[in-house]
Amino acid sequence: MNTNSNQPKQGLLSYIKESLNSEHQDFTQGSIRKAIFLLAVPMILEMCMESVFAVVDIFFVGKLGPNAAATVGLTESFLTLIYSVAIGLSMAATATVARRVGEKNPEGAAKAGAQAIMIAVTFSILISVAGLFFADAILRLMGANAEIIAMGTSYARIMLAGNIVIMLLFLINGIFRGAGDAAIAMRSLWLANICNIILCPLLIHFFGLPGAAIATTIGRGIGVCYQLYRLFKGKGVISIQLHHFKPDPAILKSLLSIASTGTLQFIVGSASWIAMARIITGFGSDAIAGYTIAIRLLIFFIMPAWGLSNAAATLVGQNLGAGLPERAEQSVWKTARYNAIFMAAVSLLFIVGAEFFVGLINSDPAVMKTGVAALRTVSMGYIFYGVGMVMINAFNGAGDSRTPTWINLFWFWIFQIPFAYLLASVWKLGPQGVFLAIVITETCIAVTSVIIFRKGKWKTVKI
Repeated sequence: MNTNSNQPKQGLLSYIKESLNSEHQDFTQGSIRKAIFLLAVPMILEMCMESVFAVVDIFFVGKLGPNAAATVGLTESFLTLIYSVAIGLSMAATATVARRVGEKNPEGAAKAGAQAIMIAVTFSILISVAGLFFADAILRLMGANAEIIAMGTSYARIMLAGNIVIMLLFLINGIFRGAGDAAIAMRSLWLANICNIILCPLLIHFFGLPGAAIATTIGRGIGVCYQLYRLFKGKGVISIQLHHFKPDPAILKSLLSIASTGTLQFIVGSASWIAMARIITGFGSDAIAGYTIAIRLLIFFIMPAWGLSNAAATLVGQNLGAGLPERAEQSVWKTARYNAIFMAAVSLLFIVGAEFFVGLINSDPAVMKTGVAALRTVSMGYIFYGVGMVMINAFNGAGDSRTPTWINLFWFWIFQIPFAYLLASVWKLGPQGVFLAIVITETCIAVTSVIIFRKGKWKTVKI
């Protein structure tokens, strides 16, 4: 009896151990449920690490005063453009590499990865030059006053000049995810974060605010060095050699086509959230503080779901490459079901414990009122968010980044922004109007994505 009762536990532990090693798995065969699990565990852990950099920096920098914190905030806002390009390229790399791996064409996968790295390096050099010479102008453009510019120009210059480590960290992890080596992507971010956590307080102590930029850049740089070592070492499914960097116009064109719409897709979503915050500011500082706290909490719990949905992109790409479109579709539906279950649990947690979670960050009654309302209202649509993000990643994994970009463009910009303003300001619902608009929009995105996904045109995309 003891042996039988321990069997499931041993099975789960062995699956977790298997998911955390970097040995290449063939996700075009065998159990789809196991494939999702093996990909999802490291991808979830990777996504959890994505948000740690900003949290660590603001935690230590905040001790230097409000101007230092403002510098980080303004620089991060501008870096969103770099993140957008990096995420777009990462989408393209994941889709293309996954397709070649599914075709059992490791040479083609390595070449696609190398061409993507060339594009990223080219973009990052241009941004670095702009950052070196125009860091103060960029801060001024972002609304910084004279004190912030005087204090923060060095910080901004280091972050912008060293943007190549941001670009490559995102991109190369996309290459590994496409290859199915999600554990390597996870390890690179863990390594980068551990280095940043150790270096940040030390370098801030010796160099002040610029020390935070140096620590973050070095931390990310160490993560990139680990990625490059694994890419060039050649023991995984992808082994990049120097000859793979010879420009291939066809591959470059395909990557840029996917990346451009992928970048726009991210910018559309980011701009919409900025617009929501702008509407909220009209209702006072307490309202914007409560909204900010709620959104931070929501995003923190969305990260694991986003990691799980990333598994769909890899499975779609590899199975389409293997000529198994039905298996690709089954993988998406199963992933969507698991994500919906997870998000339903989080939704219940927030609806019941909203006061507790908001109170952990700010106990001011006026701030808590807005924060609790935002948390409860927005989380009511969590099940739809879970399904929607899987569908969006499935399109991206198939190389069809245009479809989710058009979906986002319509529902976020044409519908959500004017609808939120109508509810909040014209119909006098205040901040609650914005929260309702977010739930309704995300629900519509999920429903639209499911309808288009069921039509199956994504199965015919050639990359």
